[in-house]
Order: sequence, then C-alpha cells, then structure tokens
Amino acid sequence: MIPPRHRFATRAVVILAAAALLASCAASPPSAAPDATPTPVATEPAPEPSTTPEPEPAASDEPTCETLIGETVVEDFASLGWTSQTEPFYIGSFEVAEGIQCVWADFDGPAGDHGQMFGWARISDEDASATQSELVSQGWIREEGPEGVYITESPATTITTDDEGYGMTYLYASGWVKLADTKQGLLLIEWPKS
Repeated sequence: MIPPRHRFATRAVVILAAAALLASCAASPPSAAPDATPTPVATEPAPEPSTTPEPEPAASDEPTCETLIGETVVEDFASLGWTSQTEPFYIGSFEVAEGIQCVWADFDGPAGDHGQMFGWARISDEDASATQSELVSQGWIREEGPEGVYITESPATTITTDDEGYGMTYLYASGWVKLADTKQGLLLIEWPKS
C-alpha cells in the first residue's frame, strides 16, 4: 500500500503526464506567412429535408393521343418521325361523342400504309349493345374474353393483321370501349389510367 503522502504525489504525476500526452497529440495549425491574408471559405447551409411530399401532376380525366398509349410507345413513334392526328371515334355508323381516336404516322413523308390507330371512349350499355350488333351484322366476329367482349373485323376485309390473324378490333368493357388496328395493338392502350 502506498503511504498517504505519496498518493498525492502519484496522482499529481499521473495528471501531469496525461496533460503532457494530450498536449503533444494536439495538432497545431500551420503558421501563415506574415503577409498572407486568410481566404474566406464559402459554405452553404445543408438543405433541410422537406416534410411535405412533392405534389404529383394531376391526371387528366380525358385521354389525349400522348396519354392514351404508353410513354415509351409515344417515344418510339417520335423516333420514327411519327406524329398523331385526332379523329372522331366511330363504331360503324355511330359516333361516340365522348371518345378519341388517334392515328399515328409520318404525315409529312410519302403516302403509305404505315401507321397505327388507337381509340378509347366512354359508352353506355345500350350503345355498346347496339354498336356490337351493327358490326356483327356487317360480318365482324364477336368473341368473349376475361377482359370483355372483342369485336374483330372479318378476315375477308382485313388489311393488316397481328401474329394471331386479328385485324381491327374493339374491346368492350363496363362503361368503355377500346379500338386498335389489331387485337394485339389493344395491349398498347393504357387507358383508363389506374
């Protein structure tokens, strides 16, 4: 055991050693040249995180030629030099007032049969039934599927077909109808937005 008079001296030595050790570890700032003026350093305050989420653009209740189909499809058409023209939406002789039909093609280039057609409209059950009956009476083919009722142009009058042999096709579902120049083309229509 350390005698009491030596305990005080031991503590003092330990404290002085610790202070000397800390002093030797502290970095001293570099000395500036006597005629150098310190250059101020601009600092920007860190941005504060926003607690309010950015508002998403409001989706339109009505489709346009650019929103009816997917954004990448629109970009692909644009890369080909294609633009769209809006036309009234007809099913046989019936014009659907609340509809849009879009034809995508190179309207500035030479005339040809290269293009795509897409359409969408709201339709009542009565008008859906009447237009389906009119098309079937003209030789169009009616098929039911899980998505709704398909009415496809007769193979005898079809100009363009998809891989399965389907030409111009309407897809009827509850409250709306889609149109594309082929049945597979209906898959490119992304309306109504979910």
